[in-house]
Amino acid sequence: MISLFHSVKRFSLKPIAVSLVVLSNLALAEAPNSLDLATFTEHATIPELHQKMQSGELTSEALVRFYLARIEVIDDSGPTINSVVQLNANAVAQAKAYDLSVKTEGLKGVLHGIPVLLKDNIDTTDGMANTAGSIALAKNFPAQDAFLVSQLKRAGAIILGKTNLSEWANFRSDKSTSGWTSLYGQTKNPYDLTRNPCGSSSGSGAAIAANLATVAIGTETDGSITCPAAINGLVGIKPTIGTVSRHGIIPIAFSQDTAGPMARNLTDAVITLSALSAFDEQDPAPTKANYQASNGRVVQPTALSSALKTDGLKGKRIGVLRQLSGYHRDVDQLLAEAIEQLQQQGAIIVDDLAFDDGVSWGAQEYEVLLYEFKEGINKYLAGTDKSLPKTLAELIAYNELHSDRAMPYFGQEIFISAQSKGDLTDKVYLDALAHAKKMSQSQGIDKLLGDHQLDLLIAPTTGPAWKTDLINGDNFSGSATSPAAVSGYPHITLPMGYVSGLPVGLSMFSTQLTEPVLIEAAFAYEQVTKHRQPPKFLSN
Repeated sequence: MISLFHSVKRFSLKPIAVSLVVLSNLALAEAPNSLDLATFTEHATIPELHQKMQSGELTSEALVRFYLARIEVIDDSGPTINSVVQLNANAVAQAKAYDLSVKTEGLKGVLHGIPVLLKDNIDTTDGMANTAGSIALAKNFPAQDAFLVSQLKRAGAIILGKTNLSEWANFRSDKSTSGWTSLYGQTKNPYDLTRNPCGSSSGSGAAIAANLATVAIGTETDGSITCPAAINGLVGIKPTIGTVSRHGIIPIAFSQDTAGPMARNLTDAVITLSALSAFDEQDPAPTKANYQASNGRVVQPTALSSALKTDGLKGKRIGVLRQLSGYHRDVDQLLAEAIEQLQQQGAIIVDDLAFDDGVSWGAQEYEVLLYEFKEGINKYLAGTDKSLPKTLAELIAYNELHSDRAMPYFGQEIFISAQSKGDLTDKVYLDALAHAKKMSQSQGIDKLLGDHQLDLLIAPTTGPAWKTDLINGDNFSGSATSPAAVSGYPHITLPMGYVSGLPVGLSMFSTQLTEPVLIEAAFAYEQVTKHRQPPKFLSN
């Protein structure tokens, strides 16, 4: 399906033959000293890219041109992943400027000259609309960057483009299909083009899996970073709520929303997170940059990279949350292998754990999301151009009026439910919020950690990717995303192995502001196992 922005907002550097074979030759031609970018970028970390830039073997311009060409060949043609839906027309010029400055001033920041993709629900002033994938917001051109985009640019990043998502971040219909939007169509899974990339940061996950940029930014309310990262064979980090600003992101719920990095390796994800993390007084519930947690931990965002330790598992006490597994035999086998690998690296495993009252906050979580979505989307829309819908009620009316384009496969039941809610002083909302937080925090994650003296918990992130089905919608087999999402605590997923060629992720999560603890454990596991394999763009 071709969208308005596919045909109008895209630009092309030059005609590229529709063949995967040309990529290696094109990379050799673009890079100085015949560096094979197709091979190098698949496995290189940001520090390794910077080493090549400083030595003169690579330029940011060559890197940007390589990715633009790869998007043309893989995303728009050939496998047609349909993950990158808008491009920054100034990206090459910006890269040239960074190449000049690196010779005289050195690296501008930790992301100097690095191409980054944004999920298309994040405000940017690079000539790209912020649409949430909806035809209703096709002409929503923000007046200022989201705070996190300013942070990326301050660190030297080049915003390469924007990625597809699940329309309205999968919060419009309870029968939705992840990775589909009325504006852009369906994103495919690079490992199997007939399967789903998971949502709602589906385009970010598929694009980075296909090596269409160095890193991407996703957003999550419950599973929307960690699920597409796992299903696309990536590292995804959902940080502690409030440590990455939500200002300038089309919201669902401020008590659970966050942005976070998605990358092919943990090093890149951590470097990007360090650039994103900063106090922002415009955030609805910020956590200060010098994070001070109730347990006395202090986290300096710029120091997160120091947690990338190869011996980071030694002495770690890790609880296996069996309550969140058992839905797929092959996934359980991969979990068993992961546990053995963790033990071999010095971890102490405490197995067969479960929350005392189960995952008992689901109904309350949904109630909270409905209330907060209505509040948040009305505030966001109030600041957009006068030609756009200004309230949730107007969005609902717009979708009804344009139902043939906006709702060809599923409706807007969630929108309608949210519109029926009152304001955030309602007792129903306040009680639901208190219950969800209590059961996921003090009676959930924190209780398990305290009762068993644990550093972190693990579980499979989710099952293998399911077949995309626009008629019946998504088909999740299981998930470990909810506890960290509802509590607002950090969650890292990274590759655990493959089931019939489809990636499966291992989730690591803990209490508030324990990102360094999780990074230590995840990096040690990643460096020993090195599970990730590039996709082959098959159709099975």
